[in-house]
Amino acid sequence: MQDGYSVDLGALRDAAAGVNGTLEQVSQRKVADIPHDSSAIGHGHLASTLSDFLSRWNRGVDNLAKDGKEIRSRLTLSVNAYTKAEQDAHQHVVQSGNMATAPGADPGVR
Repeated sequence: MQDGYSVDLGALRDAAAGVNGTLEQVSQRKVADIPHDSSAIGHGHLASTLSDFLSRWNRGVDNLAKDGKEIRSRLTLSVNAYTKAEQDAHQHVVQSGNMATAPGADPGVR
């Protein structure tokens, strides 16, 4: 077992892409597109009840989509932060190695 932690950047990218794909599907299929007028339902009271239900359902979908956008944003920010940290660490190691191998340089002197 490794000490510390590791981050699977590919998994974070895939999760963000998956959330984004779901959000795209949700945006293409509107709850309001479900026929719910009395001519489609055949009964005025049932149509009214269905309309009320669809209205509440739509609010729920909107709230879930809003939360999904926040999740996607945070996943993307995490990927970017970890990628930058990895690049910075790599650059630091390369620079340290260059200082240690420079002709006549004493790596212990700063």
